[in-house]
Amino acid sequence: MNQVKIGVIGLGSIAQLVHLPMLKKLNNAYITAVSEVNKNRLLSVGEKFGIKNLYTNYEEMLEKEELDAVIIATPTDTHLPIALACIEKKKHLLVEKPITRSIAETQQIVDAAKKQNTKVMVGMNFRYRPDVMLLKSIIISGDLGEIFYVKCGWLRKQSSEGQWFTKKDSSGGGVILDLGIVLLDLSLWLLNFPEIASVSTQNFFINTSSVEDCSLSMIRCRPNALINLETSWSLSSEKDTFYLDIYGTKGNASLNPLRVFKKMNDQQIDMTPSGSDNYLSLFKKSYLNELKHFLGAVQGVNPLFSPAEESLPRMKIIASMYQSAHEKKEIHFE
Repeated sequence: MNQVKIGVIGLGSIAQLVHLPMLKKLNNAYITAVSEVNKNRLLSVGEKFGIKNLYTNYEEMLEKEELDAVIIATPTDTHLPIALACIEKKKHLLVEKPITRSIAETQQIVDAAKKQNTKVMVGMNFRYRPDVMLLKSIIISGDLGEIFYVKCGWLRKQSSEGQWFTKKDSSGGGVILDLGIVLLDLSLWLLNFPEIASVSTQNFFINTSSVEDCSLSMIRCRPNALINLETSWSLSSEKDTFYLDIYGTKGNASLNPLRVFKKMNDQQIDMTPSGSDNYLSLFKKSYLNELKHFLGAVQGVNPLFSPAEESLPRMKIIASMYQSAHEKKEIHFE
């Protein structure tokens, strides 16, 4: 397969700013067709990127076009029916996070993909940031020792201004499913997916009513690690703030920027790698690396990274976060 024939469903900001311009630059990708319910946007985007096959109905696109893979970048409540339709046509998928609104919906996608032997990848682009990949390799090397504490947070405006975004029936949730799911995935991945012992969460509805716009969680992992996670659309800040601090028995590290310190002879030795990208560069590289990996997985060059199956335990944790906030108590895992 020289080029992967791609269809893109949903032409919002992420498709226009990331998927389409980056796919146009990759030699092993060809944008065959796109689908968008907003006809004016469809025509405008099609003209801008030189795409001739335009559809307001994704089912018609799936029926008429010869596609190897599809990117789903639509509102969360549409992910399940679109994904199932694509899988039925044996199309490999990259689904923007969150994969669905619930564990039950996610399970349907996982089961369908297994039955049809199709690959479904969830867009967790932070794993592909160069600084994060370097941090992961440092942790694997053992230089930081046993990791026992991850403290992370993301304070910024909501990712979409669409009305659906703050309606629970459409989005499935608020800042937890917008920002928290990214930090949760990143923390679990850096910790090599530990078993979860308990979850305690408190949510706030400062400027919203249907979904939370501020959330604080403490996630206990077995045997002895802790994740402290905060996300908000509403906490006042002069600029967007993202941080992740990780502590081990032999050292610690942090992101934005990447800093690494190791304990040696009762001293803190700065082991920070030289050179670092700025936030915009990291943002672009994370998505570019993600798309390259997805295309490689479709072509059979590399294994699938962030598969749909990994979303099941992640969605279980998120469900427990909402349960903890609602019942105002810590939720214990068996």
